[in-house]
Amino acid sequence: MVKIRLKRMGAHKKPFYRVVVADSRTPRDGRFIEEIGTYDPLKNPAEIIIDNDAAQKWLSQGAQPTDTVRALLKKSGAIK
Repeated sequence: MVKIRLKRMGAHKKPFYRVVVADSRTPRDGRFIEEIGTYDPLKNPAEIIIDNDAAQKWLSQGAQPTDTVRALLKKSGAIK
């Protein structure tokens, strides 16, 4: 199954995430199919940059977002 999930980047105690499309069997920070955005929770307010067209494409092909990514997609306007 293909999932849309977060890939953790950044230094210790300074998280930065990439929103990626990956196979559900790969490790969290492992190989991915496509990067569709970023999420920086340390900025105030949190910075969410997502390519809505790419997200819509993957959702229409059956990719399942994680709970956190679903909330980010709603904030960015990719899903209702």
